[in-house]
Amino acid sequence: MKLRKTLVALAAAGVMSLSCLSTSLPAIPASLLAAAADDNNDDWLHAVGSRLYDSEGHEVWLTGANWFGFNCTENCAHGLYATDIDKFLQTVGNHGINLIRMPISTELLVSWMNGSPDPVSSVNAGYEPPKDVVGEDGTVTKAGTYVNTNKDFVMEDGKTLKNSMEIFDVIMQKMKEYGLKVMIDVHSPAEHNSGHNYNLWYYTSAASDGDTMAIGAASGEKITWDMWKDSVTWLAKKYSNDDTIIGYDLKNEPHGKRGYSGSKCPEDIAKWDDSTDQNNWAYSATECGNSILDVNPNALIFIEGVEQYPKTEKGYTYDTADIWQAPADQSPWYGAWWGGNLRGVKDYPIDFGSSSRNSQIVYSPHDYGPSVYNQTWFDKDFTTQTLLDDYWYDTWVYINDKEIAPLLIGEWGGHMDGGKNQKWMELLRDYMIENHINHTFWCLNPNSGDTGGLLGYDFSTWDDDKYSLFEPSLWQTQKTEKYISLDHERALGTGSTSISLGDFYKSYASTEGSNLDGGTVWNGKSDPITTGATTTSGNTTTTTSTSTAPSAVTGDINKDGKVTSADMVQLAKYLLREKTDSGMDFKAGDVNGDGVLNGLDLVLYKQFLAGTITNFPK
Repeated sequence: MKLRKTLVALAAAGVMSLSCLSTSLPAIPASLLAAAADDNNDDWLHAVGSRLYDSEGHEVWLTGANWFGFNCTENCAHGLYATDIDKFLQTVGNHGINLIRMPISTELLVSWMNGSPDPVSSVNAGYEPPKDVVGEDGTVTKAGTYVNTNKDFVMEDGKTLKNSMEIFDVIMQKMKEYGLKVMIDVHSPAEHNSGHNYNLWYYTSAASDGDTMAIGAASGEKITWDMWKDSVTWLAKKYSNDDTIIGYDLKNEPHGKRGYSGSKCPEDIAKWDDSTDQNNWAYSATECGNSILDVNPNALIFIEGVEQYPKTEKGYTYDTADIWQAPADQSPWYGAWWGGNLRGVKDYPIDFGSSSRNSQIVYSPHDYGPSVYNQTWFDKDFTTQTLLDDYWYDTWVYINDKEIAPLLIGEWGGHMDGGKNQKWMELLRDYMIENHINHTFWCLNPNSGDTGGLLGYDFSTWDDDKYSLFEPSLWQTQKTEKYISLDHERALGTGSTSISLGDFYKSYASTEGSNLDGGTVWNGKSDPITTGATTTSGNTTTTTSTSTAPSAVTGDINKDGKVTSADMVQLAKYLLREKTDSGMDFKAGDVNGDGVLNGLDLVLYKQFLAGTITNFPK
């Protein structure tokens, strides 16, 4: 089990306010918390290695589910024809889901950006009468006596539906009220109920289905590459001061197969290389991610994979044609699920141009079982180890294992068949729990044809069997089994089954801990770590000083006469309890002169190397 990085996470936070610690905030009565939304805008996240942290350097675990509909022709999340939004989000929160991945179309975002939001359909909303009515005899009929469902979706007359952007904004505000966080998933170019089938994120005449999949259903416009980038950037700017939306999945399932002819990569498939072609997903994701970070440097950028990746170790590229029915060892290509192939990260990692921006990267493959498609790795009595050997490790697990970046499995799920598919779901679930992998289950909606959902068609009744399989993968305390929110102040749902992130680290983390990493108790607190040899007793680690030799240069841990990133790396390794190089002078790493080594020193290193400070305060 990998060591936790709570102290090291402070270095990547960029700006750190010591006055914003939850322990310094006035206590808020539980009765008020149940109704109040957290508007502090302090729930942004960032990465260190393969883990995600909040602004206070506390590790978090994103464990959520998908709720689609804004990507479809209805232009609204599905199910609101059957249930009330408050009732729905309460039950989602009470069931422990702390993150909603919300698919949306570029066409809809463009309509919002241009000031002419497309209308919604399949929404049941009304408030009748809209105001109190006083009869001739003085009897008062209270507003909402006869009809009262999704009342915030209608105008003052109690019956005229608001437009799609207004309803989206209402839903985001209610997400905040119920402690839920959101990641936006740009699911398709056009408003289309099967838009995920389209290979790319923009219109190209080279695509045979471009006219039906990438031309706006309502607008009739071709959805261009610029529309895709500009519209999601517009949304990120709109919500840049609201941490309800914590990040953006730039495109759902880029995919496409190379084909068996020609000596040039087709323009209608998603590839991952070092070109500046628009269909190079690595290039497009870099451009779009930087555009979002320009307007909101706190947003997480979720980047999916592609479908096929060439065997670059054998000299193959995307210009290499495939071979018909070639055995796996002879094919020039590695295959994967749509959006699932992240082998390209090894050769061409996403680089936003700075360490602070790169700390917002989360790679997000999709993974499914044999009920969606019977891939070759299921043609055996598969186990976790065979899945790792045959597919998972080289396709995406290595990113987590080698501490390149965090992972979030954006889609996983399927039918409860009592057989191979159910076995696969259990194996992936357990692997994600044991290896701190974030995830969003597909899906809440019952109307997903090849997977089904967690809910029945009333969008209120839960599939108990499927939820029982999914529930252990939700972030929760180990003994009291309280679900843990990503919001510092607000618990999930009604708060009856959950606690806020602030409460977890204040009252639970160092006692019963959580199920992250298969079960851990947090021992970081805010206690200092002194320099020297380490002794461990129970859940508490203490360190005593063994070095008294003065350092020639403050911050010069490796004793080469200067302060460089190599010194910062040694300090990070030390704080992570990883093996450090011999002959290091860690006393020199105490750059603020407080007698201890901790994350504050690491923050100062980062500022010094970035040029924002010219001297250490020591």
